[in-house]
Amino acid sequence: MNANLQYKLNAVDLEFVLALARTGTLAAAAERLAVDASTVFRSIQRIEKGLGQSLFERSRSGYLPTELSHELVRLAEQIEAQLEAARSLAQARPEQVAGTVRISTTDTILHGLIAPALCPLRSTHPLLSYEILATNELASLTRRDTDIAVRATKHPPQHLVGKHVGPIRVALFAAEKTDLKSFDASLAVNTSWIAPDDALPEHPSVLWRKKHFPKVLPHYRVNSILTVAEFVAQGLGIGVLPLFLAQGRKDLRQLSEVLDECQTELWLLTHTESRHLRRVSAVFSHLAQSLVLE
Repeated sequence: MNANLQYKLNAVDLEFVLALARTGTLAAAAERLAVDASTVFRSIQRIEKGLGQSLFERSRSGYLPTELSHELVRLAEQIEAQLEAARSLAQARPEQVAGTVRISTTDTILHGLIAPALCPLRSTHPLLSYEILATNELASLTRRDTDIAVRATKHPPQHLVGKHVGPIRVALFAAEKTDLKSFDASLAVNTSWIAPDDALPEHPSVLWRKKHFPKVLPHYRVNSILTVAEFVAQGLGIGVLPLFLAQGRKDLRQLSEVLDECQTELWLLTHTESRHLRRVSAVFSHLAQSLVLE
């Protein structure tokens, strides 16, 4: 490519680069930008021609950002954050907080902790809306895939701003309607287990079971701890559950003491450049005060 020394990147150019870098496909980038895929394609070609450098490597899996593109994305995200802050400041009255807050967490934490905590915000900040991503993968706050992440981890990423909510303690549970009253070694090998082996092979509960009961093969392998809880409640077997998810449920019975080896920590995380946005700060502060594990 021949570089055009007169070419000057503008905010719209960066918006196209950012959208394609985040999504990886022309169709998804077009949907995010509310244009058609051909417009994205022509815009990227025009920018690359103007810069005299490739911004993306084309592959069967999509568009992969080059080193230059990564640097442009980093700067574009800073501009995006500043624009969002300016819009929030300009559109809301001093007592109002408005905008969309993207929250990433697991379905277990979402249903057990986040959803109940968000209820009071409807009356406190009625102009806020939410995009919720429930997944076992940690969404990237750096790429602005999410504004706030609520995760169970002992080692949160150092580049994020975090608040330690507290320890997540777990125990072995069975259905209340079963005859099981307590846990012992014979129970471990003579009853059905429900576990997240396929989806979460490194989950503390999986490692604990394999260490202490290596011969046990779960009858049900599911893709989330929330599903473990529902299967246990139906009487399909026993499973390790966090106490916060089981508390208040009359269909679950705790069989064991707290399993200290399985303990992990709950963290509330955001990006350093997002924490000062009013909409993010309002939700982050509320969750920091409202999330209660015990």
